[in-house]
Amino acid sequence: MTESRFVLVVSHTRREDAIAAALEACGQLISAGITPVMTALELQELRTFSDSQEQNANSVSNPAAVAAQVLELGLHCALAQIELAMVLGGDGTILKAAEIVREFEIPLMGINLGHVGFLAESERDGLIDAVQRIVERDYIVKERMALDVAVIGREVFHTWALNEATIEKSARERMLEVVVEVEEHPLSSFGCDGIVMATPTGSTAYAFSAGGPVVWPSVEALLLVPLSAHALFARPLVVKPEAMMAVEVLKRSSGYGVLWCDGRRTWELPPGARVEVRKSDKPVLLARLRQSTFTDRLVRKFSLPVAGWRGPDDNSANRG
Repeated sequence: MTESRFVLVVSHTRREDAIAAALEACGQLISAGITPVMTALELQELRTFSDSQEQNANSVSNPAAVAAQVLELGLHCALAQIELAMVLGGDGTILKAAEIVREFEIPLMGINLGHVGFLAESERDGLIDAVQRIVERDYIVKERMALDVAVIGREVFHTWALNEATIEKSARERMLEVVVEVEEHPLSSFGCDGIVMATPTGSTAYAFSAGGPVVWPSVEALLLVPLSAHALFARPLVVKPEAMMAVEVLKRSSGYGVLWCDGRRTWELPPGARVEVRKSDKPVLLARLRQSTFTDRLVRKFSLPVAGWRGPDDNSANRG
């Protein structure tokens, strides 16, 4: 009996180039005997787009027929049946896909259609090769640390994050008064615009923009980066992964705060609210097509200048 294989295709909504790339990927998967699956909203957009396309030498052959063979997630195919999610877009689209598959251990393979695309594995011109590698199951699965996030106050809220949990002030003209806690001990209190608590993966996202350190993804650590803090001691912190980080919105704070996780999940924080962040027991899985160092990724994604580098001297080991 032929094995049934299902791949979730996630694209950046409302972007024609992303929908076109999704249509192309679906056509290639179908040709290889793999059934593409999409969420209801994205499938509707794919079919609308395919109906508007004229058949030509540069387009997918019979776009409407391809779109008709894509299954709807949850209606025709359960999430548990998905072997991999192919994500077409930038890091935001990958974060969306991670949210969709969070319940199951499904690896994400990102094809960058955005700008930096730090989480993506390939660029748009590598789409055909990426699909072939999916067909052949020729990829490596890497684990990325995630965060468990809990809000304790008048109401209890539980969520998670791959990049970061950010506490921000809700009113532009007011500071947020907070006290920071690490390993169940108070560290410092100050007024600020917010605080970023991030994973190593998130160290190149919001925490990076806030002046935090770049942390290699293989390093087991948590980051805490204050945003525009009014304090003498408000430096970015790197703490051990077993530590619990907590931020309390002080009752003397003149306004509310707001919690954002990966810029997707949010919760209002009134004075007195407490946010606790820990390393999650459930990592996010990323599918990689090649073994490369994080250094190479930094250089490539940020276009860092390395001209003049000679490398280690092969004869240095023989000296002395």
